[in-house]
Amino acid sequence: MAAPTKPEYKVIGTRPVRPDGIDKVTGRAQYGADIRQARMIYGKVLRSPHAHANIKRIDTSKAEALEGVKAVVTGADLPQSGDRRSDKSLNVLAADKALYRGHAIAAVAATNPYIADEALKLIEVEYEVLPPVLDVREAMRPDAPVVLDWVRTTSMAGTGEEPTNVAAKGGFNFGDADKGFEECDEIVEGEFKTKMVHQGYIEPQACTAMWNPDGQLTVWTSTQGSFPVRNDTSEILDIPISKVKVVPTEIGGGFGGKIPVYIEPTAALLSKKSGRPVALRLDRTNVFEGTGPTSGTSIKAKIGATKDGKLVAAYADMAYEAGCFPGSSVTLGAMAMFAPYDIEHVKIDTYDVVVNKPHVQDYRAPGAPAAGFAIEQLVDELAEKLHIDPLKLKQMNSSHEGTRGPGGMPFSRIGQEECVEAAMNSEHYKSPLEGPNRGRGVASGFWFNVGLRSSVNISVQPDGTVNLVEGNTDIGGTRASLAMQLAETLGIAYEDVKPMVVDTDAVGYNDVTAGSRTTYATGMAVNKAGLNLIEKMKGLLAAKWSAEPDAVEFASGTFSSGENSASFREAAGIVAGPADATLNATGEVSAGVLVGGGFSTHIVDVEVDPDTGKTQILRYTVVQDAGTAIHPSYVEGQMQGGAVQGIGWALNEEYYYDEEGKMANASFLDYRLPTTLDLPMIETVIVEVPNPTHPFGVRGVGEVSIVPPLGAIANAVYRATGVRQFELPMSPRRVLETTHDLG
Repeated sequence: MAAPTKPEYKVIGTRPVRPDGIDKVTGRAQYGADIRQARMIYGKVLRSPHAHANIKRIDTSKAEALEGVKAVVTGADLPQSGDRRSDKSLNVLAADKALYRGHAIAAVAATNPYIADEALKLIEVEYEVLPPVLDVREAMRPDAPVVLDWVRTTSMAGTGEEPTNVAAKGGFNFGDADKGFEECDEIVEGEFKTKMVHQGYIEPQACTAMWNPDGQLTVWTSTQGSFPVRNDTSEILDIPISKVKVVPTEIGGGFGGKIPVYIEPTAALLSKKSGRPVALRLDRTNVFEGTGPTSGTSIKAKIGATKDGKLVAAYADMAYEAGCFPGSSVTLGAMAMFAPYDIEHVKIDTYDVVVNKPHVQDYRAPGAPAAGFAIEQLVDELAEKLHIDPLKLKQMNSSHEGTRGPGGMPFSRIGQEECVEAAMNSEHYKSPLEGPNRGRGVASGFWFNVGLRSSVNISVQPDGTVNLVEGNTDIGGTRASLAMQLAETLGIAYEDVKPMVVDTDAVGYNDVTAGSRTTYATGMAVNKAGLNLIEKMKGLLAAKWSAEPDAVEFASGTFSSGENSASFREAAGIVAGPADATLNATGEVSAGVLVGGGFSTHIVDVEVDPDTGKTQILRYTVVQDAGTAIHPSYVEGQMQGGAVQGIGWALNEEYYYDEEGKMANASFLDYRLPTTLDLPMIETVIVEVPNPTHPFGVRGVGEVSIVPPLGAIANAVYRATGVRQFELPMSPRRVLETTHDLG
């Protein structure tokens, strides 16, 4: 395994300050709730108190008559084509059925939010309450209440005829799993369950909409993707896409949860009816009950190996909750589940299951953490049975270049082996762990690197500084990482690039800030724009220097031809004067879907209190392949942030529903996020195995690090207690119930 060679960069790999930092720490940055418009009014949403109910009647007359109320809307105000409205439209405002507690039923806009709250109380809704279905396996039963009467099971065999909650059955089959298990000396198996969890972003959803009399709709919103919001709003409202402009505000976290629209079309309808700008902001209970958490899951899995430690065969039966509409992350979970390992025989069955809960949404590597919770415990159990160090077993079976990847195609150059080796050689893993009720766990994880579409514009000022115009919401410092890549391409200082995030009318199409794609794919667009600019400047300089265009060279930020030479700044002054050319360029990419992939291996030490069942994290190390770390501080922050979210998922976080489908912990007082008091400093080890599909070797780093914590902590708890944990969260109550003699 040859060590990767790292090019010498001038800007990439440094740690400059972020360009938006001052505005954010001084409070000048505008977030979703900061937007103010003249004559603005305030919207509120009425939500279903029932998890499953037919809506017999909605009477809004009393609300409309309340002084100060300017508009009231229901699902009847949304356009419909065909037999029913789309799932997206139905999730914005219900039609004839409430599908989960918190489902939006109606909305009002008034001159202040207090009047709007009073108006909600005056809306009369007659419900016929139906029995809810809340568990993924129970929902799959033939006699379970049907959530959506139009859902039929789709599979390779076709589409079923009977209404069902199983929206899709799929899977993967490589090799011959039955034959593979016959060749195994050791086989371990188990059934693993996880609950719905929320992304936990600090800023609730917030938007402001203004529908002008000329038909132009402008939406200011906190979103991970202004262009997808534009597309969905246009589709749901059935208006031309050219009539919708989306202005992205700064964003207080998203982690996948701020990709879809929840309130933007509603605010737009209220604005159209009232003729005034409408601000619509969610409170925390609305966020928990009315937006998209990640799937609850049930996974039955087994894996087998020879006595010398060769993993031979693996099988998984994976059922994921989709919430009230089809579309869980089960396929992604299945593709990620065995990706860290080179296993010849793999069979996976997947089930996408509808239940009476909010429609699920992406959460940092959607589907993969639950899959890792299952497989990483089984690999750990095999290591114990075979008397092999768990990291050694991973090293023996690591995926590598040429291993069949999640989609069936072989991996290109990847860094799983390097991550495992770095973990084995880390000071953490080599250090002793002493004391009673303590355990050390390890786990590996994988996540995709998607490319999709990105577009940027750049323009040069006469003083040689460069404006970078892009359309991706900056969540984790992407203004800086993109500016750094442009500076590296042009051979200029980072401080000479001025990045800005603009609205959907001001730049070409950009897909979401998600999928570990922005620094990767938009970075490719930035590099392409920079190269286009360099070629343009070469031609202009050739004319100034009376040289052939091919005779002008560019290297290390300097143009040269014969005896003539000029730095980028000097060249800009030569060719971009008042009577000269305008220097600008664009860069666009459509970078595909599976374009690299990232791996991570985590090490965690825990101590379990035998009297309370509480698990304390003593030490935690993240080892992750970043390809090339553009801004190492931001890479480390992403590694740490993902690990912390995984720790919360493993130990405390869950949607806790009663039998009627009411979430009993819909606040940060009861939904237990980890705090600084729960955590040590997360140690990081950046591995750099350059991604061959990117000009600077970048891999996405934002999602991989949430995948291993669930399995790593479960393995550590087992080492501390001697009892395997098959259900999350491993809360003090659950640990205490499963372990009785820790002392």
